[in-house]
Formats: sequence, structure tokens, C-alpha cells
Amino acid sequence: MLAILIIIALVVIIIAANIRVVPQANAYVIERLGAYQATWGTGIHFKIPIIERIANRITLKERVGDFPPQPVITKDNVTMKIDTVIYFQVTDPKLFTYGIVNPMAAIENLTATTLRNIIGDLELDQTLTSRDIINSKMRAILDEATDPWGIKINRVELKNIIPPTAIQDAMERQMKAERERRESILRAEGEKRSAILIAEGERESVILRADAARQQKIKEAEGEAEALLAVQKALADSIKLLNEAAPTDAVVKLKALDAFRAAADGKATKIIIPSEIQGVAGLASTVKELIKE
Repeated sequence: MLAILIIIALVVIIIAANIRVVPQANAYVIERLGAYQATWGTGIHFKIPIIERIANRITLKERVGDFPPQPVITKDNVTMKIDTVIYFQVTDPKLFTYGIVNPMAAIENLTATTLRNIIGDLELDQTLTSRDIINSKMRAILDEATDPWGIKINRVELKNIIPPTAIQDAMERQMKAERERRESILRAEGEKRSAILIAEGERESVILRADAARQQKIKEAEGEAEALLAVQKALADSIKLLNEAAPTDAVVKLKALDAFRAAADGKATKIIIPSEIQGVAGLASTVKELIKE
């Protein structure tokens, strides 16, 4: 009886020891007598003691491979260093286990050779400005090459491009010259705009002054015209009144004499009077007074 209990206890211990629970996003590769048997997914599984073993525990999560800088030579014979970052994940645990001995080392070496081949067809300027193109080409090539290994390349990024020191200095000088050129252009455009605004302001000022002078002359001319019109109207009214009054020749001559007197304005020393006016009686004394004045 005791022996049976011991046997039962041993069986229970063996069974418990061979129960395996595969976590989420993981896979176990199982071998039976040294040959591939199955791939366990997430859940509980039982392994046959001694006959079966877990050959590999693989995570199915996306992984990141950050490789050190690799020396590459561009088409125009410029040596630089480029380090890459690769995002990949295992899609077939069996191929990943049996397809290659050291997958990470294989991916690193494949990345370095692919990068050299792509950069070798590009010049320095193209390399610095074509990161997206290089990333796309590398991802396509690596994804095709790693497919037999059960690996899918999701993304490739050029993390850093390190050109030689001399090239970096030349690029910095070029960038500085470009910034100075843009600054000069902006300053010249600002000065040009300022000069244009000043010229427009002066032109408008001249136009306004000329318009003001023209308006002033128009007003003066209108005032003079109104004054002349008033004088002519007054003269016409005066003549009309004289005609209506029917003055005698003597009155007309006396008015003419008054007009001569007004013309003299007290400054004349000598006045020549027509003979018609001299004949008027009683005008001699008036003429004498005018001469004295």
C-alpha cells in the first residue's frame, strides 16, 4: 500500500513538473526525441517527460535592434559612419529556431552589407537628403532576406549619419554662408520696401500740395470773378439809374469832373480837362481847388 502511494505521488509530481503555461505573446518550440514536434501557443500544455523537451522559448513581441555605426563609402568617395535601428518581430517560431544559428548577428551583418550597397550608389548630398528612400530600400531588402528565418522587418531607420570632420566643417561654413545670404536678401528687401514707401509718401505729399495750390487758385479766381461781376453789376445799375433819372448835360459834365477828381485821388498836381467841361458855368473855382490839391 505504501509503495502504491509513493508511486502515485511520483506520478503526480512528474505530471505537475511537466505542465507548462505559455504566456501571452510567446511561443514554445517543442522537440520529441530530437525532432521538431510542435509550436505551443498561449495557454496550458503538457510535455511528455524525457521524450519531449522545450527547444526554444520565443517572444512574439516587436523587437528593436540598435547596431553600432558602420563605415560606408559614398559614390563620390566620402567615408562616413552610419548607425541603424531595426524594428522586427518573429512570425514563425519554427523557422526562427531552425532557420539560422544566430539571428541577431545575421541581421546585423545583413544590415551592414545592405547599407554599404545602397550608400555606394549615392553621393554625399543624396545620402544626407534621402533618408526616407534609404530606409524604404533597406526595409524591403532585409524583409525579403529574413523571410526564410521567420522574421518580419517592420521598420528601418538611419539613426545617425556621421560624416568626416572636414566635411562637417565645410557643411557648417556652407550653412553659415547661406544664412548670411538670406539675411542680406531680407535686409535688401526691407530697405527696398522702405524706400518705396518713402517715395510713395513724398509723391502723395506733392500731389496733395499741388491739389491744395490748385484749389486755392480756383478759389481766388472765383473770388475775383465774383468781385468783377459785382463791380460790373453795380456799374450797370448806376448807368441804369442815371438813364432813368435823365440827367442834363451839365450834370453829366459835373459827374465827369467828379470822376477826374477821384482819378487824381488827391495826388495829381495837374489835370487836363476837356473843353466840354470847361464851358460849364461855375466850374472855374472847383478846378482851381483841384489844382491846389
